[in-house]
Amino acid sequence: MSNLIKGDYPLGKRRMRRAPSHPLEVFTNAKHAVDRLIDIFEANTAFLRSHFNDLLEGENIQEHVRAYYPQVRVVTDSHVRLDSRLSYGFVSGPGTHAATITRPDLFRHYLEAQLKLLMKNHDVPILVGDSDTPIPLHFAFYDGTHVEGGAAAANLERPLADIFDLPDLTVMDDSIANGTYEPADGVMPLAPFTAPRIDYSLHRLQHYTATAAEHFQNYVLFTNYQFYIDEFCRMSKELLNTPGSGYEAFVAPGNLTTEAGESEPSCGTEPAKLPQMPAYHLKRADGSGITMVNIGVGPSNAKTITDHIAVLRPHVWLMLGHCAGLRNSQTLGDYVLAHGYVRDDNVLNQDLPTWVPIPPLAEVQVALEDAVAEITGLDGYELKRLMRTGTVVSLDNRNWELWDQPELVKRFSQSRAIALDMESATIAANGFRFRVPYGTLLCISDKPLHGELKLPGMATDFYKRQVAQHLQIGISALEKMRNMTAERLHSRKLRSFAETAFQ
Repeated sequence: MSNLIKGDYPLGKRRMRRAPSHPLEVFTNAKHAVDRLIDIFEANTAFLRSHFNDLLEGENIQEHVRAYYPQVRVVTDSHVRLDSRLSYGFVSGPGTHAATITRPDLFRHYLEAQLKLLMKNHDVPILVGDSDTPIPLHFAFYDGTHVEGGAAAANLERPLADIFDLPDLTVMDDSIANGTYEPADGVMPLAPFTAPRIDYSLHRLQHYTATAAEHFQNYVLFTNYQFYIDEFCRMSKELLNTPGSGYEAFVAPGNLTTEAGESEPSCGTEPAKLPQMPAYHLKRADGSGITMVNIGVGPSNAKTITDHIAVLRPHVWLMLGHCAGLRNSQTLGDYVLAHGYVRDDNVLNQDLPTWVPIPPLAEVQVALEDAVAEITGLDGYELKRLMRTGTVVSLDNRNWELWDQPELVKRFSQSRAIALDMESATIAANGFRFRVPYGTLLCISDKPLHGELKLPGMATDFYKRQVAQHLQIGISALEKMRNMTAERLHSRKLRSFAETAFQ
C-alpha cells in the first residue's frame, strides 16, 4: 500500500537510528485502541523532537533518525451484507484495510466513533501499532515551529534531509478521496486521507486562518465578506452568554479565546495583521459548535480552504455570500437556494471532472429552507416571494460583465441559472469530492444583466440591511442539522462504489 503503509526509503549504507518499535496489538475496545494510538504517536514524535533539539545543541548525529506514524488495521473475511442505510462504518469487502494516523489526541472522538462502527458491523478486532510511513520532522511539531529556521540558526554542516525525513509529496496526494488510488500490495485504504496529507493540512490551516486546528468545529460557514464576520462575532458573543445555548467559548485569529461569562479574551495573542482567510469559532464541548471563515473572493481560495478543512471531517459546510441575480423577476435582497451548479470555476477540473453532477442533499436543503421560513416569518407559497431554488453559476472571472453579453445570456438561459457568483460551485464540488455534506444560500446584491450594478452607496446600504438576517438563517440551519443524527446527515449520495470505512 505504497502511500498508506510505505516502506523505508533507500538510504544506501547509512545507519538508521529508529524510535523504539510498537508491534501490532489486538484491541476490542475503541477507547483503548485510541489510547494506544496516542501513546505511540506521542512517543514517536517526542523521539524526533528530542533528536532535533540535540542537533541544535551541537550533538554530531551521524545516523538517519526515523520514527513512524501509528496505524490502525482491520482484517475481514466475509462478504456479508450490512445495513444498507449506512453511508460509512464498514469496509467494501473482505481483505486487509489500514490507515496511518496522526494527531490521535485531536481526532479522539472521531476515531473512537469510526472504530466502534467497524467492530460492531464486522465483529472483528482492531490492530494498532507502527506503520512503515516515516513521520517528517516538521510534522513532529504541532505549533508550526519553523524547523529550517532553527537549523539555520544552529549553522548545521549537513542538510536536514541527511538526518531526518522531510515532507514527501508522493504520500500527500488525494488519490484515495478522488477514487483513483490503486493499492500496490493489496492493502486497501481505511480512511480518505493519509497521515502526512492530514498533517500538511493541519499546518496549512494554522497558516491561512491564524487559529489552531483544535478550535475548528463540525459545522462550518464560509463567506466572502468581512461584514458577515463582524456580525458573526457580535452574534457569537450574544450566544455565548445566553443560558442553555451550549456554547462555551469564542476563538478569534491568534487563538484569542473568550470563555462563556467573560467579556475579554483570557488567552491568545492578537496577530499583527489578519491572515489570508481568518477563522472564528463558536465552540461547544463536543465540537458541535460553528466555525466561520472569510475565504475572500474567488474559487482558488474556496478550493484551498476546503482542501484543508476536509481533513477534519466536518459534518457539513455551507456557503453564505452574495450573488448576481440573473432573472428580472428577482429583487435585491432575495435569497437563492442552490440545487445545482454550472462549474465554470475551473479549479477542480483535474480532481473532479465537470461532467460529474453535484446533487442537492435533501437534509441540507430542507434545513436551509426551514431556516429561511423561520427567520423571515414566511412559509409555503409566500416564501417564494423572497427565495428561489435553482441553478447557480460559479465563474473564475470577477469581471464577467465585460464579456459578450448575448453569448452569456444564451448560456445562462440554457442552463436555467438564476444566480452567479465565484465560490459556491467550488465549495459544493469539494464537499462532494471529500464526502462532506454541503449547501449554498446566497443573497442577491446586484442584477448586472438588468442594469442594477453593485455601486458603493447601494452596496453599503444593502450590507447593513441584509447581513444580520442572512447570517441568522445560516446559524439556524446548522443548528437544525446538529439535531440530526450523523448517519442521517452523511448522505449515501456522496459515496462511490468502493469506499473507505471512515466517514
